[in-house]
Amino acid sequence: MSGDRIDGSETGGTLSGLKRRISRTLELIRGAELETRPFRPGEDGPLASFDVPEGQEEVDRYWVNAPYAYVVITHDPSASEHQYHAVEPILDEFETLVLRRVVEDIRDPLLYRAADTDADRELLSEELATLLDQYGVDADMGTFHSLLYYLMRDFRGYGKVDPLLNDTHIEDISCDGYDLPIFVYHDEYTDIETNIAFEADALDNYVIRLAQQSGRHISVGDPIVETTLPDGSRAELALGEEVTPRGSAFTIRQYAEEPFTPIDLIDNDTFTISEMAYFWLCIEHNKSLIFAGGTASGKTTSMNAVSMFIPPRAKVLTIEDTRELSLYHDNWLSSITRERLDEGTDIDMYDLLRSALRHRPEYIIVGEVRGAEAVTLFQAMNTGHTTFSTMHADSIETVINRLENEPINVPRAMVQSLDMISIQVLTRKGEERVRRTKTVGEIGSIDQRTGELDYSAAFEWDAETDSVQRRDSALIEEIQDDRGWSRSELLQEMRDRERFLEFLQKRRITDYRAFTALVNEYYAHPDRVMDRVEQADVELSAGDGLADAVE
Repeated sequence: MSGDRIDGSETGGTLSGLKRRISRTLELIRGAELETRPFRPGEDGPLASFDVPEGQEEVDRYWVNAPYAYVVITHDPSASEHQYHAVEPILDEFETLVLRRVVEDIRDPLLYRAADTDADRELLSEELATLLDQYGVDADMGTFHSLLYYLMRDFRGYGKVDPLLNDTHIEDISCDGYDLPIFVYHDEYTDIETNIAFEADALDNYVIRLAQQSGRHISVGDPIVETTLPDGSRAELALGEEVTPRGSAFTIRQYAEEPFTPIDLIDNDTFTISEMAYFWLCIEHNKSLIFAGGTASGKTTSMNAVSMFIPPRAKVLTIEDTRELSLYHDNWLSSITRERLDEGTDIDMYDLLRSALRHRPEYIIVGEVRGAEAVTLFQAMNTGHTTFSTMHADSIETVINRLENEPINVPRAMVQSLDMISIQVLTRKGEERVRRTKTVGEIGSIDQRTGELDYSAAFEWDAETDSVQRRDSALIEEIQDDRGWSRSELLQEMRDRERFLEFLQKRRITDYRAFTALVNEYYAHPDRVMDRVEQADVELSAGDGLADAVE
């Protein structure tokens, strides 16, 4: 940040006034060179400052892009609500005019470069220093780094929303229209209003920009787009006032840079160790499942996590509308639907599923079941393919009804090829919003007397005690029969997996690469791995398979 504020009279108050001033200054100091260096907060002072609004109190403060941008959470006791403040470097009027001029002069070289954050920062730093030198602007390091921040934010970031997208505590970002504050869902403070809003033209342009950044087209004639941003976030965009009367709107759902593992979900009490061991044994033995629940209940996160139990050599094919799944699996083919390009045709879920079967995958993972492509998915189940998917439904009965009726229309005889349904819920525990597994159900056969599809619960969550009750499992008995295990052998297999997961939890193995590698080690040498787990002083020595996986 620069020192003294320069008022509009000194700059001419306009961009043309700035240009005249720069021209005069150039004549005086042409040939001077600006020496740049990394920002030093202790020496250069803070780039941004924040004053708590009157009547509120500060309850949290943390960096989202150090040393440039940070977040302050305040609480208003009178309204009993929190507010989210994104704090960025402050530019005075002269610095703002300089930034506009730099943007004009630097835009073209950047438009034709592939995105590379480190290279872009270096290029922008060099270009900014050169331009400031040409303008004759004697900028201190505070001014220089403030300008550099906004160049990076606006050219390679996400503009005004960039601090929100850099905040790992935020799950959802919602803009509902013109001049309305953006709301976010914060993992600690839940739904919270921010200090960011867009005027009409700025919001229209921003929505168009988000579509362009993700390689999609949006227009008044085609005003709704669902897409994935370059950082992997999922975005729903609406342009103009025809479909959203309050103006253009967008919702961005952020996903963790690294996927949650089963250990993360156990730590969060979304699943118990027993439930995860159950999923592991079922997935290993090619049982198909659907995760169902409401919005933001953790369906895709849970499906991605249990997919880490897929045997290491199995061929896996994923099919999605927008990229959300992330597997650490060598034999994995990822496919995504595509809208029509020029004279081409749409490539939808149905097309990708038909193509998938020709690849002969052992496991097919479909992002969400919601249309006629589900019949093909269930045909795949009937022909020996293990399939995982998600859908919006709040109970096992609702899942079955949705599958059997419009627009999905899966015949009941096919539905019984599904093995498991896991119902996920987003609920409250006191003041905290938590995700829980309401039921893990098993699909049986069609009752010959009633014609109804039988099902039963293997696990049920008790909301009152926040605990999980385990029931008898027909699937586990089926696996026992298929493997020719005795009852004691079956129980040993389950106990081994539970102890192994407990071991990983105690060791805090939550990195998805390490977790998958350790599960693969278990598949390769179960007895050897369990011998180590049995020892209280397990040593992860150099060259050891477990040690290598952790590293």
